[in-house]
Amino acid sequence: MTAPSTAIVEPERAIARWASSPLGVASAGAAPWDVVARLPELVRAALRALAGGAYTICGEVAIHRDARVERGAEVHGPAIIGAHAFVAATACVRGGAWLDAGVRIGRGCELKSSIVFEGSALGHLNYVGDSIVGADVNFEAGSVVCNHRNERPGTTVHVRIGGRRIDTGCAKFGALVGDGCRIGANAVLAPGTLLAPGSVIARLAALDQDAQA
Repeated sequence: MTAPSTAIVEPERAIARWASSPLGVASAGAAPWDVVARLPELVRAALRALAGGAYTICGEVAIHRDARVERGAEVHGPAIIGAHAFVAATACVRGGAWLDAGVRIGRGCELKSSIVFEGSALGHLNYVGDSIVGADVNFEAGSVVCNHRNERPGTTVHVRIGGRRIDTGCAKFGALVGDGCRIGANAVLAPGTLLAPGSVIARLAALDQDAQA
């Protein structure tokens, strides 16, 4: 497993296109967990600003005319599916989601309240919840991003930055995954994971940064 020890908490440092993206502009300076907490609101605002000609808009769901959503996929608004994105049959996108150009959501995947940047892929049987995922990130089959401390009822998610343990104040926050990361098959990212660009998480690994001293 290659995961840099210095956590990056600022989305603009983890994701090259963050500052110029619609959601990045709307949430400049905010911590990633605060962005995720506001995601339905932010996606709704982005929906109102879309150029109608490029998107088919039905209720709170906008799908680019060059995107492909297979029959049997579920897309629950608010959601924006970008150009050349793909959502496979049996996949579920919900809870406020923004998919950039060329994003692929494979069969049996669930994406909840998350932002995914250009060219990233959730291949098969993945769950990513309450997270921000950079560009060119690949999740191999079965890898998941957990968003809730099931073992600590009633608690909020903490992150570790520079040796400090910080309370996000959020009951749900998954991960900030920088550009170009590789998440191996059946790996698990615990709530509050912060991955610098280019991090590699081994197959079958369980990464819990909050448990690391």
